[in-house]
Amino acid sequence: MKKLITAISIAMLCLGSAASYAKTVKIGMAIDDLRLERWQKDRDFFVAKAEQMGAEVTVQSSNSNEQTQISQIENMISKGVDVLVIIPYNGQVLSNVIKEAKLEGIKVLSYDRLINNADIDFYLSFDNEKVGEIQAQALIERRDNGNFFLMGGSPVDNNAKLFRQGQMNILQPLIDEGKIKVVGDQWVDGWLAENALKIMENALTANDNNIDVVVASNDSTAGGAIQALAAQGLAGKVVISGQDADIAAMRRVVDGTQSMTVYKPIKLLAETAATIAVQMGNDATPQRNSKLNNGLKDVPSYLLTPIPVDADNIMETVVADGFHTKESIYQ
Repeated sequence: MKKLITAISIAMLCLGSAASYAKTVKIGMAIDDLRLERWQKDRDFFVAKAEQMGAEVTVQSSNSNEQTQISQIENMISKGVDVLVIIPYNGQVLSNVIKEAKLEGIKVLSYDRLINNADIDFYLSFDNEKVGEIQAQALIERRDNGNFFLMGGSPVDNNAKLFRQGQMNILQPLIDEGKIKVVGDQWVDGWLAENALKIMENALTANDNNIDVVVASNDSTAGGAIQALAAQGLAGKVVISGQDADIAAMRRVVDGTQSMTVYKPIKLLAETAATIAVQMGNDATPQRNSKLNNGLKDVPSYLLTPIPVDADNIMETVVADGFHTKESIYQ
């Protein structure tokens, strides 16, 4: 794991060093929802790295409200930021406000989630289709037949669609063979655990508790689903995926109620984003290793590699990387 992180970090050195930049870059970071543990980590790593590089960062959270996020971005534009780093709640509705930013000469970095139909300058994320493939592959290695329930993420999050695409790359052949029966397919507004709980309760009722596998797209939705499964005595019996390696999810993996999660080295993502933002603020061109079409243009992109985690490799992944301590997981 350390070798992987080091290799990627070395690769990212060619993105350039900020040591030679004299300008103080002003960055506005608009985050979907800081109520989620995942985004708190991104914020902290990003701000620390950006400030280390001499930048000034303003952070705001929309609490999963698209109008609030648009207003926050407009506010950052009015304050004269050089770069906007946006983790969109709804990546479908930001084209007009981004047009405003571009008219003011502000660069836009789409962070982790692609902003669609907008003139963004760069996209940084993980290979999110690969995330879905990792989830589905881990599930079918544990159970490759029976009743599967598909629990997608937020319907307005482009990443949720990419996760689903990756999941279906693995599951569709088994569905076509008749080995897997999809007994439900729902998306979870806001990725919130309480919404996932209600969805899972209804799914269990509709299927007389006869669900073998839950394809949950992240850890918060998995947590809500597992709460519903536990109420029926099914936690640990139903195979279920996750993503983000949240601390609660890691403890569920140890306990056996969650089968796996997908770890995306958040520190690497956030620090790379800070480097790119400072470069953009200094009119430098970041290196890319991909491009993604967002409906308006082919967006220069850099995609990092996600990592599967289960009870057998916790120490070699999230602990070795310092993402969580052994003591915090094994309580």
